[in-house]
Amino acid sequence: MHTTPSSALPVGRGLLYVTLAATAWGTAGAAAALLYRGSGLGPLALTFWRTFGGLVLLLAVRGLLRRRSGLAAVPAPYEPLCSRLTRTVLTGLALAVFQAAYFAAVEATGLAVGTVVTMGAGPVLIAIGARVTMGERLGAGGVLAVAGALAGLAVLVLGGDGGTSVRPAGVGWALLSAGGCAAMTLITRRLGKAGGSDPYASTVGAFAVGALALLPLAVVEGLWPQAHDLGRSLCLLGYIAAVPTALAYGLYFAGLAAVRAATASVISLIEPVSAAAIAVLFLGERLTVATAVGTGVLLTAVAALAVTEARGAVAAARTAAPVAG
Repeated sequence: MHTTPSSALPVGRGLLYVTLAATAWGTAGAAAALLYRGSGLGPLALTFWRTFGGLVLLLAVRGLLRRRSGLAAVPAPYEPLCSRLTRTVLTGLALAVFQAAYFAAVEATGLAVGTVVTMGAGPVLIAIGARVTMGERLGAGGVLAVAGALAGLAVLVLGGDGGTSVRPAGVGWALLSAGGCAAMTLITRRLGKAGGSDPYASTVGAFAVGALALLPLAVVEGLWPQAHDLGRSLCLLGYIAAVPTALAYGLYFAGLAAVRAATASVISLIEPVSAAAIAVLFLGERLTVATAVGTGVLLTAVAALAVTEARGAVAAARTAAPVAG
């Protein structure tokens, strides 16, 4: 039986939130690629500043909204302390792995390939994980879509020309990032099914855990940007913290309360498409024929998974309607 989210947020608004988040995410890798060219920061330090900066901005925005509304905080549904702590820690660690491994993939194999592999493999892992952990059925169409996505990934990885287009180390980091994304999404979706909570609080908690986990690793790697071109580096760090982090993740976690896990991940395919376009048009990256074919097969297969998910959601709504009435 297909499972559907339980939330006061309308599904249409949830879809809009996830779409806006994916659009903002598509620019994060490009900003990271520019930072690698002059800041001296590595993936761990960059991820720390992204997470810490996003956390500070989320807290500031939340406080500002409360003061303007003049309303007290609405208490979240009761959740045992142990369960809440476990969920927050796991989500924060998954978030840290997702972001740090993605930036490592961008550094190792480029923005286009790193983003396509990460966001193409993510929906496959999420669909499989949702089937195993939440009983969300794939169906024949979903199985074929997953198989097609794996085939596209194989063409993308094995069809490289040995040059700069596809590097095994970068693909490995991208797959690790996809695993972190899948874990984060599935943990968040299970929370939504449990009765909902304050998505802002969930996001803040995850970012706090992620920043704490990344700090010692970032210090070892090199925490501070180089003095050369410091103003440019700070502007790029500020942009990454504000738009594709604080804004995007706030929208994404809120949208997940109303959108199925696999559906949200498929909408996120806006990110690799926009990132690949930025990489080719503005960063001078080159896509080989094999890379382009593999990318096309991968994204087409995941788009087919989106169709399967949409049909499943409609079928579930039709089945539940007579009962609700």
